[in-house]
Amino acid sequence: MKLSTLSILLGLGMGLPQIYGLLNPAKFREGVRKFPRSEPWGYALMLLGTVWFLWNLNGENISDFAAYKKAMLLGFGAVGVATCIYVRDFLAVRGLAIVFLLLAKLMVDTARWADTEWRLVIVTWAYALVVAGMWFTISPWRLRDLLNWATATDTRIRIGSGVRLAFGLFVAVLGLTVFRQVEAQAAQGANSTATPSVIERSTGP
Repeated sequence: MKLSTLSILLGLGMGLPQIYGLLNPAKFREGVRKFPRSEPWGYALMLLGTVWFLWNLNGENISDFAAYKKAMLLGFGAVGVATCIYVRDFLAVRGLAIVFLLLAKLMVDTARWADTEWRLVIVTWAYALVVAGMWFTISPWRLRDLLNWATATDTRIRIGSGVRLAFGLFVAVLGLTVFRQVEAQAAQGANSTATPSVIERSTGP
């Protein structure tokens, strides 16, 4: 995936739900506070994280693990399904933590080769997701406490939603402008390198 496309998707994914928080903070509060113990969200996020992790694992070419890859795929898949059955307490938070970690990997891998310092916005966000993912994995109830604090009043909801909306739009604009321009320049440079110049074509034995 291109960094521009990923940035647009991340920005809109972050920003658009915040409009609901600005317009209807009471309903937003109700939905957010139900999330940590929501089993439907828990099943969806845990299964998404499991499938995503298995897809990444299957694509790895580390020879040291090649002989055990099938067993690892079955084992990790079983762990993901078993978690949905036997660890339902804060399942949504645990699934979200896994998705955070996998999303952070995608963000860093995608931004790594972008020839612009603005890629650090995506990389810094990714590392914040890694910290959050590890923290919520160890202490899933912390997200519940954080969400309760952030939605304690309508003012907090609107301020938080406004900040997240602004950041999401900022990231989306980076994708539409800076990152797209960098990708176009990289593609142009690759084409000019691959295609011989007129002088080179006319010079020969």
